[in-house]
Amino acid sequence: MKNKITIATRESLLALWQANYVADRLREQYPSLQVELLPVTTKGDQILDRPLVEIGGKGLFIKELEVILLEGKADIAVHSLKDMTAACPEGLTIAAVTDREDPRDSFVSNTYKSLKELPLHARVGTSSLRRQAQLLHWRNDLDVRSLRGNVQTRLRHLDEGDFDAVILAAAGLKRLGLGDRITSYISTDDSIPAAGQGVMAIEARSSDQCTLDLISFLHNKEVASCIRAERAFLAKVGGDCKVPAGIYAIPSGKGNMEVKAFIASPDGKELYRAENTGTIDAAESLGSSIAEKLLDAGGRQILETLQKI
Repeated sequence: MKNKITIATRESLLALWQANYVADRLREQYPSLQVELLPVTTKGDQILDRPLVEIGGKGLFIKELEVILLEGKADIAVHSLKDMTAACPEGLTIAAVTDREDPRDSFVSNTYKSLKELPLHARVGTSSLRRQAQLLHWRNDLDVRSLRGNVQTRLRHLDEGDFDAVILAAAGLKRLGLGDRITSYISTDDSIPAAGQGVMAIEARSSDQCTLDLISFLHNKEVASCIRAERAFLAKVGGDCKVPAGIYAIPSGKGNMEVKAFIASPDGKELYRAENTGTIDAAESLGSSIAEKLLDAGGRQILETLQKI
């Protein structure tokens, strides 16, 4: 067994919390193991004055970490799974997925209690086209504006009066001990989450069997089954932050799972939604089939239009 393991991580407080969570679990499991963090500022963290869709998509949050892994400067990288692209680069693999924290989006406001209470033309901040499309589908009067930066930065903009409300992942707020900032939760029916939302992924080199074995105790097989369906959907729709789409899979007992997903236009005027059930053993085909259903319903035309922009 290795006597040292290096974890590549982004430098945001949330990313460091996640990396330290994995580091602590490794130390508990292997008391003699030396665990070090290698913090990295990614391009996605550096460019904050433009929507993510304009600067290359969510892969910008992890690309530098994956290069470090491939160069052998770190053994593993810890990511928010929803930040990952639909496929890992050649030579890398998702070695483990953790237990799932709350997958819901949360409504955060200092004035209003819920989306329904927002006045006409209220200013709502989000970094996500997925959230934007669903918000505008239900409330097309809202003034939805791009809001980039880490969790603390987004909350600061709210507190300084730049927005009437912001929409953030509940999981991130809870992990940072900021759950008290959540004004209300948005159900997964009203805002279908991003693929992998609430789950941490541990990425490693495919050939590094020693490391793969070392971290296998962190892997949640039930969550992984749901993730297989969600990422199969993501791959089918060309999943990135450029595509207003979401999917959420949950175990439903007796080896089955329930899946709901959507594809929408960025302005929310067109929104195609579907639900399906199937066996956990057929998770990938379940995710792919619901993607095909949505693409055939009108999602393909939306994606073709977005590709021309």
